Amino acid sequence: MIDTHAHLAELKDLSQSLEEARANGVEGIIAVGSEMESNMRTLEISGAYQKFVYPAIGYHPLEIVEEEVEKNLLFIRTHVNECVALGEIGLDYRAKVRKEIQHQVFGELLEIAGEFDKPVIVHCRFSHRQAFNMVSEKRIRRAVFHWYSGPVDVLNELLERGYFISATPALRYSPPHQEAIKRTPLERILLETDSPVSYQGTESRPKDVRMTMEYVRVLKGLDPERVTQQTTISAYQFFRLSSI
Repeated sequence: MIDTHAHLAELKDLSQSLEEARANGVEGIIAVGSEMESNMRTLEISGAYQKFVYPAIGYHPLEIVEEEVEKNLLFIRTHVNECVALGEIGLDYRAKVRKEIQHQVFGELLEIAGEFDKPVIVHCRFSHRQAFNMVSEKRIRRAVFHWYSGPVDVLNELLERGYFISATPALRYSPPHQEAIKRTPLERILLETDSPVSYQGTESRPKDVRMTMEYVRVLKGLDPERVTQQTTISAYQFFRLSSI
């Protein structure tokens, strides 16, 4: 399995977590960044664990500081070719950051993704329509909408565009997330943990991608082997891991 979204830079037990992931059948992790420090750390970690940890760098809407936008965007542009994706990027309408600034930053990041033909890992909390519209208007070819729990009409449109959504351990208790996964073809689902996010009080780790797989399997009434195989193939193709 591939954990397609983990904040490894935030793990204090990194070595142990990676060992446990391998022992539980995880063959790759997409490590995502959120701002300058975590982006630098993500590149460091991926360098130390090549062919197992693959880096994605980004600028999370919750982390945007207006005075630091320019240096963050410059860092991302400078290092984008070292990465398999741009992420985590997007919009968050619950954030205190002004929407205008969020839209500006997201737009510029999408421009970089388009220029370098990189997929994007999209955060779209309470902004599903707006985030989808921006990704679509920029003609981004590969996008995954992280932890999708939004409206069905937007889901249908993003699937028509050939985009993906990701499944998380929140499938255990989130009806909107469950509904999205039920409606999405298995071929358009990626598995993730969003480590170290806590789900009902328990901090996640990359090994918990097996839990995500199990929830997807139950919701869709499929064999675990099929879910594991298809989501792994999809991750390799989406991130072009075979060429890294």
